[in-house]
Amino acid sequence: MRESTRFELYLAAGCIAIGTLLIPLGLTIGLAATVAAGLFLAYHLFQLQRLNRLIRRRHRLAPPFPLGLWGDIYRAIARYQQRGRKRRKRQVRFNRRFREAALSVPDALVILNKQKRIDWANPAAAELLDLSWPRDDGRLLTDILAYPQLEEFIDTGKYSRPLDIAPDHNRAVMLSLRISPFGERKRQRLIVARDITTIYHLNMIRRDFVANASHELRTPLTVLAGFLETLSDSELTPLPHRRPIKLMLNQSGRMRSIVEDLLTLSRLEMEEHSNEIGLTDIPEELKLIAHEAGALSEGRHRIEIDSDPNLLILGNQLELRSAFSNLVFNAVTHTPPGTKILISWHREGRSPVFAVTDSGGGIAPEHIPRLTERFYRIDKARSRASGGTGLGLAIVNHVLNRHDGRLIVSSELGHGSTFSCRFPPSCGIRRGYILPMAENHATSDDHTE
Repeated sequence: MRESTRFELYLAAGCIAIGTLLIPLGLTIGLAATVAAGLFLAYHLFQLQRLNRLIRRRHRLAPPFPLGLWGDIYRAIARYQQRGRKRRKRQVRFNRRFREAALSVPDALVILNKQKRIDWANPAAAELLDLSWPRDDGRLLTDILAYPQLEEFIDTGKYSRPLDIAPDHNRAVMLSLRISPFGERKRQRLIVARDITTIYHLNMIRRDFVANASHELRTPLTVLAGFLETLSDSELTPLPHRRPIKLMLNQSGRMRSIVEDLLTLSRLEMEEHSNEIGLTDIPEELKLIAHEAGALSEGRHRIEIDSDPNLLILGNQLELRSAFSNLVFNAVTHTPPGTKILISWHREGRSPVFAVTDSGGGIAPEHIPRLTERFYRIDKARSRASGGTGLGLAIVNHVLNRHDGRLIVSSELGHGSTFSCRFPPSCGIRRGYILPMAENHATSDDHTE
């Protein structure tokens, strides 16, 4: 039997004994029992009132504790109080460390409340965004950063990619803004602004260099290829010179392909989104791509199409054709003869998905994250022998970014690979739907089903 239970029994027995002693004084048995019950109840009411007073005054419960069940209650509450104190201390330490970390971060951090007004900002926001807290507490961020696309960027809720802006107070700085929803129902916003001026200018220099160099190389390569082709076909060319000329002609053609791909990449990088948006008949495009892939394969591969004939897409036809053909031609070029290549175009859930699946040798996992890098090759010797430029998947990635899509690569060594292009639901259009005159890339969902 527990000590507390034994005490309660002794207490009850004592109260009954007192009531029994009052019977010889003239009390009836009923009154004596009432007195005993009253004493027992009075003790518990006293302990309850005492505990209520201590809790109301926020006193820390400490030994010595009462005997019996009330002692168990006091000890249990004391343990909870101790845990609460430890938890509050940990929370205070965590808040202090978080505040110190937030104050030392070189990036600007801004918290917007549910009404999208400034709730807090770290010191870096003063330098990067000309925003000071608590001076600007409760103001709209768009009142401080007068940037045309900022309000739309905050309201749309599409935060997968950052917004690059040059603030009015310092036009020489380029900032990258990222937004993360958090809090109750994700209605608050954490804005992180990072200074990317150096990276931005380096990218601009790289783009300009690649574009200018590629443009300047196109004309001399065309001239060289023309002369080499003439010498290769001429009967006056000595026989020993024909093979070197043919090799030079092949390499000049390869260089022209690299230049054309570099120019395509430069054009895609100039704008984040394509302006020439329209309905593209993907099923018809796939038939043409499959025909060209068959000519490239020369019958060495079995090419099949599995597409939804009524599923069209809202996008840039030339860019989408370039991306899809790159994936199909890669499958033809980099898979051994006799393998099957499946081209599919369907909805998965609500998203239109284009996929190319081959039954080749597959790709090792360590290569997959780098496939979209420029000039990255898994097998350098085989890629150069096949005539690849190493820019095809980089072009595919840029095209998908301009259409708010993403490239998904799944592969297993010895079991082939699948390259999938997943587009947002708003891109998919059913055949026969008539687009309004004011329709653009951000279409409603009622016609995408």
